[in-house]
Amino acid sequence: MDEHSVDRPSTDGQGTDGQGTDGPGADGQRAGGQRRIRVAVVFGGRSSEHAISCASAAHVLPALDPARYDVVPIGIARDGRWLQVSGDPERLAIGASGELPSVDAIATPGAEIAARPGSGPGSLTVLSPGDVPRDLGTVDVVLPLLHGAYGEDGTIQGLLEMTGARYCGAGVFASAAGMDKEYMKLIFAAHSLPIGPYVVVRDRDWAAGGQAGPVAATADLERKRVLDDISELGWPVFVKPARGGSSVGTSKAHDAAELEQAIEAAREHDRKVLVEAAIDGLEIECAVLEGTGGGPPEASLPGQVMVGGGADFYDFEAKYLVGETHMIVPAPIPEPAIAEIRRLAALAFDAISTEGLARVDFFYTPDGRVLVNEINTMPGMTPASGFPKMWAATGLPLPQLMDRIIETALHKRPGLR
Repeated sequence: MDEHSVDRPSTDGQGTDGQGTDGPGADGQRAGGQRRIRVAVVFGGRSSEHAISCASAAHVLPALDPARYDVVPIGIARDGRWLQVSGDPERLAIGASGELPSVDAIATPGAEIAARPGSGPGSLTVLSPGDVPRDLGTVDVVLPLLHGAYGEDGTIQGLLEMTGARYCGAGVFASAAGMDKEYMKLIFAAHSLPIGPYVVVRDRDWAAGGQAGPVAATADLERKRVLDDISELGWPVFVKPARGGSSVGTSKAHDAAELEQAIEAAREHDRKVLVEAAIDGLEIECAVLEGTGGGPPEASLPGQVMVGGGADFYDFEAKYLVGETHMIVPAPIPEPAIAEIRRLAALAFDAISTEGLARVDFFYTPDGRVLVNEINTMPGMTPASGFPKMWAATGLPLPQLMDRIIETALHKRPGLR
């Protein structure tokens, strides 16, 4: 590996308090009497990416060394309930015929989980109707494998900080900025990162269009202005929810008629919509980890996404349900372009103050330009996902990758970051 590669994480099990194997939450012992690190793996969630979060957990859970970790699987149902669930990877994975998993299908009946404020950092209780609340103990660190709203947007990060729990991944601000593509791009532009042209369609610009009265007439004018701005991007354009992921609600519009349909489809997931100019170029991804010992972020070898199944673009089905879609690592582009992508990935990571991990997506154009598309602060961890594939190709297979992510979180202070 070169200067961007990572060292194998240490295995001394020490957190920030230096207590090592005698730290908080002493549940479970390693051979020789050493305490295992107690990790709450949280997945599912209320967003449209619920199934992908479950699939991420299915891939990650078997990679957590049982000799080192005492794992507590926690599922969040689509209605927001926190449930005690099975950690069986087979029940969490996407089915061979494309069946999507869910938390409700694997939950322990009637067993809800609640944090216990004032009972110490990471304290959890199981609440079952008609039963005395049962202590689940404390956890050393939370791994929130949640994608999309109510998980990757700063909401659960704020909750975990209020309870004093250490957690993996980005903090409140970086999670929120990374989820909202409008503000992500504004921050990238402020840091002089190269991005493509786009237009934001807000609820007030769109919802009142076509109604009667003077207020609606003003709204119609605003809607026309937005449509004019979009037409200047050229055709086709990509239309997506401003705060979404996994290409859910994303579509490609080739003309004005398709544009209106695409905006309405995106608005089913988010009242704010982003319309982006189509970039003629290869889709390249790069994985990033927070540096060790206060060092700079470290970028993986980048990979090129090869969309299969005849898909017009990298949509949800092409990402997760089409077997022909794959990734080439390293991307088959010139070495200077690879170096530039890794450099920009680290800059994007720092631009929004990301911590822990992220995946940065790029376009590499025929004339050799590199454009930053977006950053994902909790990237997919499924077998089809680029993040674990790129780190494996860089020399860090999934078990050691998860060690690194968890150990980074254990070195954070509890509470407000």
